[in-house]
Amino acid sequence: MLLKAADWLSYSLLGLDPESKFGAAVQFFLYDTFKIFLLLITMIFVIGVLRTFLPEKKLRDWMSRGGWWGNVVAALFGAVTPFCSCSSIPIFIGFLKAGVPLGICFSFLITSPIINEYLVVLMISEFGAPVTLAYVMSGLSIGILSGLFLGRLNLDRFVEKDFVAGEFLDDERPSTWSGRILYGWHEVVSIIRSIWIWILLGVGVGAFLHNYVPRETIHQWMDATGIFSVPIATLLGVPLYGSCAAIVPVAVVLFEKGIPLGTALAFMMGMAALSLPEAVMLRRIVKLPLIAIFFGTTALAIVATGYLLNALAAMWGL
Repeated sequence: MLLKAADWLSYSLLGLDPESKFGAAVQFFLYDTFKIFLLLITMIFVIGVLRTFLPEKKLRDWMSRGGWWGNVVAALFGAVTPFCSCSSIPIFIGFLKAGVPLGICFSFLITSPIINEYLVVLMISEFGAPVTLAYVMSGLSIGILSGLFLGRLNLDRFVEKDFVAGEFLDDERPSTWSGRILYGWHEVVSIIRSIWIWILLGVGVGAFLHNYVPRETIHQWMDATGIFSVPIATLLGVPLYGSCAAIVPVAVVLFEKGIPLGTALAFMMGMAALSLPEAVMLRRIVKLPLIAIFFGTTALAIVATGYLLNALAAMWGL
């Protein structure tokens, strides 16, 4: 149905030539845009309603106890919060204010932008469930293990003592079904409003790559970078701050053009978990050595995950 609507708009209403690259690019753009927005609106609403049942005060208490269990809880909570790397920082501050150990706070800060509901929805629709599950498990592992490692380094001395007071999580969740439905709808409006431009940008880039960039060009790039393609992709993602909603369509097209799966997903993780605006915001909270250690640890974990996913993809025949 969506495909027919995109075909009608592109070829009948706009009168574009279906055999031309431009006509095919417009049809690709319209179809993917319709599909992504429909999936996002549905799933953000459903997950928003389900989030009203989360006992967030208890989650903070569990994380404050320390130990590896706190890192697991923090990473899982980060996975169900719809925040980018910068939007996660006020919650990160709130955890620090509540006395949550630093390493556990970082487990949340790392996982929250790498995994969220709209990213999972997009990945399932584009890559399929097995690849999405591998990505989610990789993101959780990065958050948990990196947080555990950072927590063992006793880095609290690098936390600024006079940073700006942050926001605590809102413990007042609606308890009636009408309130839960309204909360879910507010989640839809809030998230779509913040990411719609990134979706259009990402789909537009994907449509261009899909129809104008030859597969041979991608293969030449891979041959030139060789084994270093994963760290290069990770580092390229850092300055390209934006929503994962923008990069999923691009990652899909790159994968279809011949970029290995792990390399494409490492690019996406680097863009989501590490950004220059995030580093600037963190400087108000922690000192430069801790920012460097945090970025370096997370980047190394993403690179290792990219190589692992490339190996698994080769085994799976992807």
